Amino acid sequence: MSNVRDNVRCAVEHSAPSRFPARYYLDAASYFAAYADETVRAASSIDTSALDRAAAVLLDAYTRGRTVFSCGNGGSAAIANHLQCDHLKSIRTGTDITPRVVSLSTNVELLTAIANHLTYDEVFAYQLQSQSVPGDVLVAISSRGCSVNIVRAVTSARDQGMGTIALTGFDGGAVRRLADVSIHVNAVNYGIVEDLHLAVMHALAQCIRQSRMTTGTLLNSAF
Repeated sequence: MSNVRDNVRCAVEHSAPSRFPARYYLDAASYFAAYADETVRAASSIDTSALDRAAAVLLDAYTRGRTVFSCGNGGSAAIANHLQCDHLKSIRTGTDITPRVVSLSTNVELLTAIANHLTYDEVFAYQLQSQSVPGDVLVAISSRGCSVNIVRAVTSARDQGMGTIALTGFDGGAVRRLADVSIHVNAVNYGIVEDLHLAVMHALAQCIRQSRMTTGTLLNSAF
């Protein structure tokens, strides 16, 4: 019930951008065109200075041998898992960086054990308390920014001296306010928010990777 109460509280405390869709569409083609237009609008709402700060935090962690953790629920869990793939394998390819990246959303046995014996609210914070050290970084992905387990993960990370980066949408909730760097998508459509979170994750990985590549390697590499 705590998750429901917090989500409701989050929804009424802050005003949201205009909704999409706000009307019916007769076919998939016209819906996709409108969806694409809304995605472009939402992408333009992202604070570009936050992207620069996030890239700097991540590159610093990778070059110092720190661990970057990621977490999310549902579709955001998929993005957190995808982040481990691209920020470990892709950034390493053709560069002098050997990233250490762990998704806290990927181990179903551990997640269900913590949820069953403790509470689902602690599934990410509990892992951080065992695996992280000061100077590590947490990337928390949450469309609404109100999920209790994400809020607790960010709070725990800050208490442990970790850096924190948030990817949020809607009004951003508590996660947007708590994170050191907040990359916020001003949209209220889950698909569009998640699409842009995935795009941000890819762009950060690719930007970091290309910054450490020689011109010859860059021109002959697939991204």
